[in-house]
Amino acid sequence: MLRLGLDVGSTTIKCVVLDENDNIIYKDYKRHYSHIKDNIIEKLTELKDKNIIGEEVMLAISGSAGMGMAEGAHIPFVQEVYATRIAANKLIPGTDCIIELGGEDAKILFLTDGMEVRMNGSCAGGTGAFIDQMATLLNVDITEINGLAMNHQKLYSIASRCGVFAKSDIQPLLNQGASKSDIAASIFYAVVNQTIGGLAQGREIEGKVAYLGGPLTFLSELKEAFDKTLNTTGICPENSLYYVSLGAAFCAKEAIKVDVALKNLVEFSNKATYAYNSPLFASQEEYDEFIKRHDKDRVETLPLDNYTGKLYLGIDSGSTTLKFVLIDEDGNIRFESYQPNKGNPVSVIKDIFTSLYEKYPNMKIAASASTGYGEDLAKNAFKLDGGLVETMAHYMAAKKFMPNVDFIIDIGGQDIKCFKIEHNTISNIFLNEACSSGCGSFLQTFANALGYNISDFAKLGLMAKKPVDLGSRCTVFMNSSVKQAQKDGATIDNISAGLSISVVKNALYKVIRATNKESLGEHIVVQGGTFLNKAVLRAFERELDLEVVCPNIAGLMGAYGAALYAKSLNIRNTTTITHEELLSFKHDVRNLQCQGCNNHCLLTINTFANNPNKFVSGNKCEKPLGIKASFKGKNIYEYNREVLSSLKPKENAKRGKIAIPLVLNMYELLPFFHTFFTELDFEVVNSGFSNEKLYSKGQHTIPSDTVCYPAKLVHGHIEKLIDEGNKTIFYPCQSYNIDEGLGDNHYNCPIVAYYPQNIENNVGKIKDVTFIDDFIALDDKEMFKVKMKLILDKYFKKLKISKKEINDATNKAYDAYNTYLANIRSLADEYIKEAREKGAEIIVLAGRPYHQDPQVNHGIDKLISGMGAYVVSEESISHLTKKFKVGVLNQWTYHSRLYSAAKYCTHEDDMNLVQLVSFGCGVDAVTTDECKAILEAKGKIYTQIKIDEITNLGAVKIRLRSLFEALKQERMKK
Repeated sequence: MLRLGLDVGSTTIKCVVLDENDNIIYKDYKRHYSHIKDNIIEKLTELKDKNIIGEEVMLAISGSAGMGMAEGAHIPFVQEVYATRIAANKLIPGTDCIIELGGEDAKILFLTDGMEVRMNGSCAGGTGAFIDQMATLLNVDITEINGLAMNHQKLYSIASRCGVFAKSDIQPLLNQGASKSDIAASIFYAVVNQTIGGLAQGREIEGKVAYLGGPLTFLSELKEAFDKTLNTTGICPENSLYYVSLGAAFCAKEAIKVDVALKNLVEFSNKATYAYNSPLFASQEEYDEFIKRHDKDRVETLPLDNYTGKLYLGIDSGSTTLKFVLIDEDGNIRFESYQPNKGNPVSVIKDIFTSLYEKYPNMKIAASASTGYGEDLAKNAFKLDGGLVETMAHYMAAKKFMPNVDFIIDIGGQDIKCFKIEHNTISNIFLNEACSSGCGSFLQTFANALGYNISDFAKLGLMAKKPVDLGSRCTVFMNSSVKQAQKDGATIDNISAGLSISVVKNALYKVIRATNKESLGEHIVVQGGTFLNKAVLRAFERELDLEVVCPNIAGLMGAYGAALYAKSLNIRNTTTITHEELLSFKHDVRNLQCQGCNNHCLLTINTFANNPNKFVSGNKCEKPLGIKASFKGKNIYEYNREVLSSLKPKENAKRGKIAIPLVLNMYELLPFFHTFFTELDFEVVNSGFSNEKLYSKGQHTIPSDTVCYPAKLVHGHIEKLIDEGNKTIFYPCQSYNIDEGLGDNHYNCPIVAYYPQNIENNVGKIKDVTFIDDFIALDDKEMFKVKMKLILDKYFKKLKISKKEINDATNKAYDAYNTYLANIRSLADEYIKEAREKGAEIIVLAGRPYHQDPQVNHGIDKLISGMGAYVVSEESISHLTKKFKVGVLNQWTYHSRLYSAAKYCTHEDDMNLVQLVSFGCGVDAVTTDECKAILEAKGKIYTQIKIDEITNLGAVKIRLRSLFEALKQERMKK
């Protein structure tokens, strides 16, 4: 009898029919667009009608979306991992590891020494759906992205664990003219990093490796990326798409009547398991009143034909869209364009200019300005008169509608930006740095998945009677909720309304983290294309129980604000590109690696024919831009790194060689331990600063994807030291720091204190060297001497290191540490004095010692000093404040420094704190809230920057420029 296997996955249905000899006589692969039951019924009916199967067949179902259907229709179900293993053992025997990527699922199956399974649970980053999203962002078909990747020349660092992170990395590259080929290849390597780092979790992938699933079957460059990263040659077997369905077929033992199965499927219906929200509008009259009220907040759009007055141009080059606005002297819009940027904003802007000049040859652009992610590129390419940070552009536009506005929320395609305004100054900024589930692309994705355009999909929810309560969760979880609601019989209109409500909840409670409506303000302007969706606007007002202003140009507010700014420049002669210049316009892009410092940034150089301007992107400092030194501030982080780099190994040391990884607390303690072991006549080397290559080197031994990035880097440092031939590595566990008297205790955080044990348990190569990870403490000098004597006798007994030698080395080590800190603090005093003499901004870039690592902070310290500010660190000023009471348990040394630095800033009008926050740090939520409370209690602006493997420097620049603009306004008022 024939055997039939169905693999019902998250996005597709795969079907195979086997004959009595297990040969495939039929196979099919198709997307189900969430209409799972209908597609299974259609497939079984087709197979029966075409006589591919008879009245009976041995049938089994597998797949992530198949269990409920199988149980409800009384069809045997085979767990998909088991099905994969059965197929692999039969068809590719001897396989040690299987890597399978599906639409929303990713799995690594280790088959050696019993089966171990690693699967994605909370995120679809690095799967087929992720690659689909990235192809859409590149404005190419999914089939084209592989061809693009074949021609790449270099790779960029792109996050893959979440689509919003990846978009945040890719969009600035597109806006800055980076090659699509390079981005396509970088996307594939990001998928590899996500799969290995997120799923392997420290277990090495070795032996015979097989690749399964659609992405690895159709995308040869993705397979090549896995091969290069794993240093292997994996196989993608024949019928790799169908291994789960083949496994299900192999397991099918029970003959099932096809007509009975079809009848059961038709009658199958799950019991509803979801809750309801109340309707957005109770009646048509209520809706009509809502529309009438919001129609009052509008800018008139007048014809450009025959208009001979001055025009002011505003361009908002955003993350996914391009907005282009011309306004007249009275602020009326004379021309507008809102369209996707197609991954190439320069080309889109050029086409708009060309069309305008050809259609309106007599138009007079008096001034121009740009804003958004692509602000600098647009400004340089088309010789615009000015540019402003997008927060200020949106604020200028909002004031046009509500002069006393005190809160602005802008929800765009993938970005949420919120601005708190106090005393006519932007006092706080909120950005969605971790999730896009409250954005327009969130709704767009679901609309497309359900077969609707976004406009029609939004209208469906307006009069829905029972909006589904989908909560406020990430897109992956929401996707599962939507599918479950569909299975349970929820209608599309109720799903649409529920998703609009979820967008609002995500924005309010995840990005803004509002506790009550009073925390936002009484005069709120909402803007961004997402608020053109009346369902979202209604949900927002209802959630806050407040009427807000939503201009009729909500999607154009950035460009409109830029146009108002251009008008305010009062320029006599604009430099804006003319029609004649446009005719010879040409945009060239080339890439090179900067050799100006050890960062070796991958630069993208944009040049324009007949235009002296050029635009350089990819830089982590201002050096490649040719900015004169007189315009730069000074940076104590650079001094710290210079000190660490100056610690050279002793020549002709007689007692051997000791290697120290430059990680975590060693960024502060290296002067101590380098001096200690050098005095004992050891040659002391360290692993140097981190880089992307080093991170990749140790990625395969990282056991947790959620630990903070600085801790993940430790693995690469250890691997580097071992590969360089070092036989002794010193990396001790340290529960305590030196007591600085700032807190209730002086602990290291558990990750910093005990990560050496993690290394010992997860880095296989560590057994080949002498790894000294014993417990020590520096808070008790005499006890340190005793403990180090025991440790040195344990590992270097033959060297006979005397107690006196250890005592002398200890004293000099403490002197070196104290001198190191004293020098930092003395230099900070000099920087602060010099900044005050020059009237420059003073920024306390506060974090932890390892935030000095250029790979950890992504050059943010250099960005700030490049903007003309003087940068000092938290430890350089924390001693200037005495211990004080805080609102949290103050027991961590590094955190005590943060609180003290924040407190000190409240007493200095010209000093402001910017806090670096590591994703994955479990206590950072506490430290950020406390630092924020300390600063805001005294009217100081609190600014935080979240950093991780990948950090969106475009968003960082927006935040910093907004801060500097706010500080400038504060000074002007004083």
